[in-house]
Amino acid sequence: MRSLLFVPGDSERKLEKAFASETDVVVVDLEDSVAAQNKAIAREVAAGFISHHRTDTKAAVYVRVNDLTTGLTDDDLVAVVGAKPDGIMLPKSNSGQDIQQLSAKLRVQEARAGLVDGAIRILPIITETATGVLAAASYAGASSRLSGLTWGAEDLSAAIGARTARDENGRYTDVFRLARTMTLLAASAAEVAAVDTVFPNFSDMAAFEAECVEAERDGFTAKMAIHPAQVAVINEAFTPSKEAVERSVAIVAAFTAAGNPGVVGIEGKMYDRPHLRLAERLLARAKAAGVGE
Repeated sequence: MRSLLFVPGDSERKLEKAFASETDVVVVDLEDSVAAQNKAIAREVAAGFISHHRTDTKAAVYVRVNDLTTGLTDDDLVAVVGAKPDGIMLPKSNSGQDIQQLSAKLRVQEARAGLVDGAIRILPIITETATGVLAAASYAGASSRLSGLTWGAEDLSAAIGARTARDENGRYTDVFRLARTMTLLAASAAEVAAVDTVFPNFSDMAAFEAECVEAERDGFTAKMAIHPAQVAVINEAFTPSKEAVERSVAIVAAFTAAGNPGVVGIEGKMYDRPHLRLAERLLARAKAAGVGE
């Protein structure tokens, strides 16, 4: 996955637009974009829409439920698991234990819906509380359902009392750069996708594109979107270029031809095993994006 597009679960009109977009993942939201008085309606609308329109999109479908402290998570799962979403996004996840708790809840609902145990994946937002940031390392080995890790700045800002997450130049301040870094490292430790957070100012496409490029440079493989117009920019930024694919193919081929040594030389430049791992990861991303097939 490269792009994940949020859409409110209580709006069929917006759900239709999201399902028709080019996003890799539609995230049907039952949390922040749905008012408290509309939660029950959102569950009904979301479950019905996913059930009846699942084949209308090539995207994977995730549902962001309400976090485990709200008392609403069980009702969310009861409503949507039968619609067979591909995954659940868990906000305000505090540790790998939260993933294990959610996995147990999913196991019950999957059994009731006649689904295979483990069919539904989990993508947690791991930095929306101070506890979550400090427990980033706990996700490695937490659950085979884990499909990736992502982070958020706005809820963390509220949790710690920061007036803003960005400075006057639009750059994240230190504590939020730390949360971003912890997410990237935790995803690597857990061997799952690292998904960058949203860019709220969807009218500033130049700054958004720059943030996408930086995220891909640093090791993120996907980014979340709050507006359909952001999807194309994300997909382009996180799709390996033709040149990068060709270079990676050459590196893998050179190691194979040489009997997988520690180091190989290509056109006067030395490449070692870390370069091989990077090349293999890039080729896997390219294959998933349909590049070089």
